[in-house]
Amino acid sequence: VQVVESGGGLVQPGGSLRLSCTVSRFGVDNYATIGWFRQAPGKEREGISFINLKDERTCYGGKVQGRFTISTDIAKNTLYLQMNSLKSEDTATYYCAAGSVASILMCGASPEMFDYWGQGTQVAVSS
Repeated sequence: VQVVESGGGLVQPGGSLRLSCTVSRFGVDNYATIGWFRQAPGKEREGISFINLKDERTCYGGKVQGRFTISTDIAKNTLYLQMNSLKSEDTATYYCAAGSVASILMCGASPEMFDYWGQGTQVAVSS
């Protein structure tokens, strides 16, 4: 399974970005959950948002709830993260990940639960 992120960049506070993640062999036969983590310098990798491909349930971390939206385009094998009202504390490297994580465990998922990772895309929020 190949995972490739894109869409990062520099944006001013209050601005928006949309991250994309193209995943090969997209579908529940290979992994149940896909989503986004981020890691700021000197900090641990944290879960941002996930979607379960079986029941389409989504969840968001508390810091991004109401500002970020996760979605998929099955026809394009692509996962998106729409990020609005960006803040300086959103500055990080964002990673797309896929794994056989059950829906009930998805919202508290740790990085170790995911098998496939992209190389990361950097997001910088600064004026």
